[in-house]
Amino acid sequence: MGRAMSSEMSRTKADPRHEEAVAVVGARAQEIFTYLDDQERLGAHMQQRSWMMMGSRMTYEFDALRGRAVGSIIKLSGRILGAVIEVSEVVVEREPSRRKVWETVGLPRMLIIAGYRMGFDLTPDGDEATRLRVFIDYVLPPSLIGNALGKLFAKPYARWCVTRMASDAAQHFRTLRPRH
Repeated sequence: MGRAMSSEMSRTKADPRHEEAVAVVGARAQEIFTYLDDQERLGAHMQQRSWMMMGSRMTYEFDALRGRAVGSIIKLSGRILGAVIEVSEVVVEREPSRRKVWETVGLPRMLIIAGYRMGFDLTPDGDEATRLRVFIDYVLPPSLIGNALGKLFAKPYARWCVTRMASDAAQHFRTLRPRH
């Protein structure tokens, strides 16, 4: 799972779960990194009402670095089915043209996932294409209800999230479909 884990992930005894999506994108890694380094653009699917968000949406709040440096803080908030959702993330790795990783910090207020570590990797694939891998490692909530809901809904939600990030980037650069 990589370096340090978020406080919620390290407090939990549950094994982390993993989802990822891959797309071959018809652009150079630097172009794709610049596009995905905009956290608001990367998480655009969270800001739109959708069935996976139960008709709700999230809003972003950024520090002065806007998620574009290690240590930068990103906050998401919203309501899903009347429940307040609040998440703080910190960028923990950022290697332009190669990789970016962020993770939850503190005690996230979420329904089906307790904490996560998320990111993307870029690998050149020929002269004008790049392999994009978007991933999430997450744990289920420790509460009885949260854990039960997480067992039902966390996997499809996590898969939807990484697939949307990969397919949105692929669509932006007009390329191949993501694959699992």
